[in-house]
Amino acid sequence: MTITYTVGDGLYINMTNRCTNRCDFCIRHNGEGAYGSDSLWLEREPTKEEVLAAIEEADPTQYREIVFCGYGEPTCRLDDMLWVCREIRVRWNNPIRLNTNGHASLIHKYNTAPEFKGLVDVLSISLNECDAEKYDAICHSAYGPAAFDAMLKFAQDVKPYVSEVVLSVVRQFLSPESLAECERICREIDVPIKIREYIAN
Repeated sequence: MTITYTVGDGLYINMTNRCTNRCDFCIRHNGEGAYGSDSLWLEREPTKEEVLAAIEEADPTQYREIVFCGYGEPTCRLDDMLWVCREIRVRWNNPIRLNTNGHASLIHKYNTAPEFKGLVDVLSISLNECDAEKYDAICHSAYGPAAFDAMLKFAQDVKPYVSEVVLSVVRQFLSPESLAECERICREIDVPIKIREYIAN
């Protein structure tokens, strides 16, 4: 069972295979693993203690940052993820990044933004499209088109608690008009945009 894997100088944490989106461009469609890792499909969800032990075994001092990402949405296990973040803070000095679809508050049915204070340094939220209808067409959210506005609200809610919040899009899945509108949205809510390239393999 692969709990940790390496991408560049980052140690990535794979805690769950659950996700509230089924994005057309998700890396899970490309194979069993990512960036040369072993399979990221979990036989079961590791306990939070197993996650911490896997991080310790990987020796975080070798890495620039620790990233919660993988073959699922980390905030599906928000309490466990934040517990692991607290333990990381006690043991190591690595910055902590979370790659998320921004549905934490939808999933848990309350404003989760304050929970991230002091525990996550960088929060990268997948914007993916410029309006609710287009977002749902490409992301196929369990929450339908309502997921788009909830994701943007989360991005705004979490800004006071996390020092760096960014919204990301995948260039190849956007028309020039949609990309321009995504850039406008990011300017309007004062969150930087990150334009990613699609990785097919």
